[in-house]
Amino acid sequence: MANTTVLVVDDDRANLDSVARIFQHEGLATLTASGGEEGLTLLRRPEVGVLLTDLMMPGLDGQELLRTARSMRPDVQVVLMTAYGTVEAAVSAMKDGAYDFITKPLKRHALVKTVQRALEHRALMAENEALKARLADLGAPGGRTLIGQSPAFRALMETLRQAAAAHATILLVGESGTGKELAARALHELSPRASGPFVAVNCGAIPETLLEAELFGVEKGAFTGALARREGRFERAHGGTLFLDEVGELSLSAQVKLLRVLQEGEIERLGGSGPIPVDVRVVSATRRELPREGAENRFREDLYYRLNVVEVRIPPLASRREDVPLLADHFLRRFAAKNAKPVRGLSAEALQALEEYAWPGNVRELEHAMERAVVLARGEVLEVSDFPESVRSGPRGAAGHVVIPIGTPMEEVERRLIHETLRHTGGDKTMAARLLGIAARTIYRKLERERGDESGEE
Repeated sequence: MANTTVLVVDDDRANLDSVARIFQHEGLATLTASGGEEGLTLLRRPEVGVLLTDLMMPGLDGQELLRTARSMRPDVQVVLMTAYGTVEAAVSAMKDGAYDFITKPLKRHALVKTVQRALEHRALMAENEALKARLADLGAPGGRTLIGQSPAFRALMETLRQAAAAHATILLVGESGTGKELAARALHELSPRASGPFVAVNCGAIPETLLEAELFGVEKGAFTGALARREGRFERAHGGTLFLDEVGELSLSAQVKLLRVLQEGEIERLGGSGPIPVDVRVVSATRRELPREGAENRFREDLYYRLNVVEVRIPPLASRREDVPLLADHFLRRFAAKNAKPVRGLSAEALQALEEYAWPGNVRELEHAMERAVVLARGEVLEVSDFPESVRSGPRGAAGHVVIPIGTPMEEVERRLIHETLRHTGGDKTMAARLLGIAARTIYRKLERERGDESGEE
């Protein structure tokens, strides 16, 4: 597989040979270099995915090699090897773009795990870039696409990739503005149906009296004004994907008809005399909690289970704060080009304000804030004053930080960390497990134990 070779650079020949043997035993393709200059030459080889380099070397040292690698091969992940006395320098190198560092003497397990994670990170970045390219080819409205590198975003992308291969219906759950339609487009583009049509309908934006005709089509003369036969969205999506946004807004009458389509694989136009088979993969989305809607008789329970064969929770922007700079840069370039503005970046203060804001409106709010700032900008660099008052003085966020006092028992530390991660994944235990690097069954087991302890105390 391309880009899965590890390039090891170290002037200590014994350590170099030892590391190479470890990787070869683990089945990892390896190249070795005994100095920075030789490593730089090998770095040009396209199969290199990770550079593992000693920090302190004569001539071209690890830090210089890192800077050159970031310029020459930005796709390559760099891991530094350092002695305990130079950990501070390694931390500084992380700011220059290193993926991670490990200390000498090297421990086999930590070495292999770190390099494997770097390879996985590189593969996820490549997958993200490929997905963005495919979505760009699709022509998503306004050039909008999924962008991110945070753990929450990477976990989402992995879930979408796995779910895309199946034919099962998928329910996307998330707050308004998180990018549910973009996730639906990604599912379509990564699926075997990618060559077929992607048809989207916002169930909350079409009047109830017109929605059934829009979904299922109309025969000529079905009602006053039906002057010709018209195909519905299901027929237009034949062979592809139908995205039902805000499916929780459907009337109970439309829910009954949608359930029949999912059960039978056929529709009937309004005023029609017979069923029409359709081959459609249905992806739906909602910001409502449909089980609660069902308990209050606003959404059919049987339809919910039909739509929710696979549930994917879209994380709010507050739980993927690391993605704010990437998204801001993407929107800046898009709106600068759209409005012919010579804006080229953000000031450090403006970027800090964006990173600290809570973004209750999620990615959509960030997109609108960036458009406003670019349109009103007076210089080439966006300043804090260019952004709306809500961003400048609105609620601040602290996603991803768990404050735990010294002396807290380890069991309580684990409990708090799991609950905080679940809070930021919207309750998605599979995504939380990926972020924490543990098995999903571990989370289920610990939560079950908590419930048992609580019931025992009562």
